[in-house]
Amino acid sequence: MSDNPIEIQGLSKVYGEFTAVDNLTLSIKKNSFTGLLGPNGAGKSTTLKIITNLIRKTSGSVYLNGVDVTTNPKEALLGVGTVVETPEFYLYLTPRESMQYIGKLIGMTNESIAAETDEILHTMKMSEWADSKLGTFSKGMRQRIAIGQSLLNSPNIIFLDEPTSGLDPRGMAETRDILKALRSRDLTILMSSHLLNEVSDLCDRVAMINHGRLLIHDDFDKITAHDGNRVIKAKVTSDISQEVLDRIRAIPNVQSAENFGGEIDIRMVGGNTEQAQLLSSLYSMDLGLYNLSGDERMLEAKYLDLIKETR
Repeated sequence: MSDNPIEIQGLSKVYGEFTAVDNLTLSIKKNSFTGLLGPNGAGKSTTLKIITNLIRKTSGSVYLNGVDVTTNPKEALLGVGTVVETPEFYLYLTPRESMQYIGKLIGMTNESIAAETDEILHTMKMSEWADSKLGTFSKGMRQRIAIGQSLLNSPNIIFLDEPTSGLDPRGMAETRDILKALRSRDLTILMSSHLLNEVSDLCDRVAMINHGRLLIHDDFDKITAHDGNRVIKAKVTSDISQEVLDRIRAIPNVQSAENFGGEIDIRMVGGNTEQAQLLSSLYSMDLGLYNLSGDERMLEAKYLDLIKETR
């Protein structure tokens, strides 16, 4: 058995003549944030439900921390937190009471529940509402509580199924900020989504599926590279003159630099080390750099090409 905390081997789920998951094999690296990306109906939620033992597989195997989910689900799920589908709550409870209830269900002591609850509510930016009724909360606030509850047993694996689904823009932004904060923890996260910008913003690895089949699984940077190049979008406060573009083009590893609508699209060759050198050079040029991001169009192009091939 490998050291990967999540191992999926030849997983299939068949409903009559319909195959929801089709011989899916996927290894998720430790401490990665992996986006399970695909269109609606691709098999993402079904896969997560099988992994978390909510539904039965037709064939194949799933191992969490080296333990078979089918033969020993209690042990396999011991170090796992989940937010699958729309979370449901007892709306007459407060977040503190809900944490107490969940903690007791999973065998935690009162002392450990209290300590974890205070820390989690602080992380979720919900301390102010710790003793307010969940029934008074917005959907985004409840989603933050659901994510918090998934951390209650100090898991090393988190599964998230479309975590921003149905949220308004503010709720989506708040939830994504929380998920970004989780990247600093010792966690392996597998998140299903059909939103390209969400995966671009949060994930360091991407697994694309369609019709229940794996299309590609790799580092985000490798998937979005084009002919070995990356496209970096830079926003600066200074005027984007021809002189500025020429100076950027002279930076090592830069292939081209073009002005598109007040943003500089920089095509470069190399990995994270070369990107760090580019960032350092841009700062030294005193251009007023205030934002540097990858180009989502590369992910979109790859996504659409692969989905088109499997229609």
